[in-house]
Amino acid sequence: MTTESSQSTSKVPVDHLRFHRPHAHLGPTFGNDRFALRAEAFARFFGTPMFLGGQTLIVLLWVSLNMLGVVHFDAYPFILLNLAFSLQSAYAAPLILLAQTRQAARDKAQAEADAQHREALAIANSERQAQAAQNTAQLLELLEQNTRLTEMTKALTERIDCLTTEMHQKFVSQPLVP
Repeated sequence: MTTESSQSTSKVPVDHLRFHRPHAHLGPTFGNDRFALRAEAFARFFGTPMFLGGQTLIVLLWVSLNMLGVVHFDAYPFILLNLAFSLQSAYAAPLILLAQTRQAARDKAQAEADAQHREALAIANSERQAQAAQNTAQLLELLEQNTRLTEMTKALTERIDCLTTEMHQKFVSQPLVP
């Protein structure tokens, strides 16, 4: 029966973020508005293999089409391509900084939650140690009392044995009167 109860409790999912929930009200530096969330998502997209592969494919296609003469919208020094890269970097850098700032704010809130949790654990541990020390002191006192009671019981038992022996000797030494 204890196996069933331990199995049923082990099936309950553990909420590992329960100590971070009190800090959920701490908003990120730039808020949770639509722009901030999309800017952060876009900045996160810059570092993905899909973005890098797509950008490489576009550049190869751009250069190939212009070099082979299929189209002539950007001649050899590829000034328009350089302008596109400059525009992309002009927006990418601030968006990446925005994402880093928001992540730093989240990390700080989680670090504070972790620190508070560790402090609560330390306090609870100190309280448990104090309770254990108190229980140990009570147990030692009870053991001491038990030892005294055992010695008293032994002394009384010896006294009873002695008195019983004396009574037996008196009854044996005295003749019975009819």
